[in-house]
Amino acid sequence: MSGTAHRSGAERSYPLPHAGPDARFTESLVNSVAAVLVGNGYPRLDASADRTALESALVAFLYNPLEKRI
Repeated sequence: MSGTAHRSGAERSYPLPHAGPDARFTESLVNSVAAVLVGNGYPRLDASADRTALESALVAFLYNPLEKRI
């Protein structure tokens, strides 16, 4: 998907600039993403380590760390 957008010259929307807490990033968001994964046949996120890893992956996708800003 992203490869197609890149080849067409479309600019990326993510990662977002991130300077602090974002009220949109909630436990409910992480739970919703987990539910979508399960709904598409992936295993449930029963272990807290799995949930923490999912949250970290979402943060990495959504936000541009301060030290990487241009």
